[in-house]
Amino acid sequence: MVKLLMTWNIRNGLEDEYFEFVMEEFAPGLLELGIQPTDAWYTAYGNRPQILTGGVADDLGSLRRALATKKWRELKLGLLTYVTDYSQKTIRASGGFQL
Repeated sequence: MVKLLMTWNIRNGLEDEYFEFVMEEFAPGLLELGIQPTDAWYTAYGNRPQILTGGVADDLGSLRRALATKKWRELKLGLLTYVTDYSQKTIRASGGFQL
C-alpha cells in the first residue's frame, strides 16, 4: 500500500467552513477516489503545519490515477479555498504515525 500525506494551515477566520468542507466533501471525496483516510493530526503549537493528514491506496498506480482525475482537482481546489501552505507527498504505507 501507498500513503498520500498532506499538510496545510487553516486560513484564519475560516475554521468553521473548513471543518464543514473537510467532513462533508473532502473526506467523502477521497473515499470515492479509492483513497482511504487513515489519520489526521492537529498541531496545537510549534513551528509545524497545523494539519497533517493521510490516506492510503492499494498501490502507486491506483493513487496516481486518482490524483489525475477531475474529482481530485476539484477537491484540492476546494480545500485551497480554506488553507494555505498546502503540501503533499506519497510514501510507502506502514503502521502508525508517518512524516
